[in-house]
Amino acid sequence: MLKAKDIMTKDVITAEPATTIEELARIFMQYKISGAPVVDNKGNLKGIVTENDLISKNSRLHIPTILRLFDAYIPLGTSRMENEIRRMAASTVEDICTKDVITVDEEASVEYVATLMTEKKIHLLPVLKEGKLAGIIGKKDLIKGFVNEHSE
Repeated sequence: MLKAKDIMTKDVITAEPATTIEELARIFMQYKISGAPVVDNKGNLKGIVTENDLISKNSRLHIPTILRLFDAYIPLGTSRMENEIRRMAASTVEDICTKDVITVDEEASVEYVATLMTEKKIHLLPVLKEGKLAGIIGKKDLIKGFVNEHSE
């Protein structure tokens, strides 16, 4: 049975929290990748950043609905607006990356990886070994793993 370590990309292109948005865009284009784990200088996983994060940084601002009740004005969705403003004003990867990252251990089965990616709608899945980043699995890695497993 194939495991995460058998299909993961081991030479992972990463970003640091202080990487600028412009540098990140260049990294994505240069290496033709759609996302990267964010790691500190000790190799600890701090987040993940994707093309969607870059795109949402440049999206339109959603103005919250205002509800008038008696003589009070109540803004609805202001926390979402605050998050959108923070993203739009972002200048570093730390400002736009997802910090609550779903990961798998390198011993996880490919079936588990596929299920997790499907259920959580994840396109990139960092693989950890003893708590440190060991690799990353994308959809293409998963498909290659299925093809290789069935061709043997």
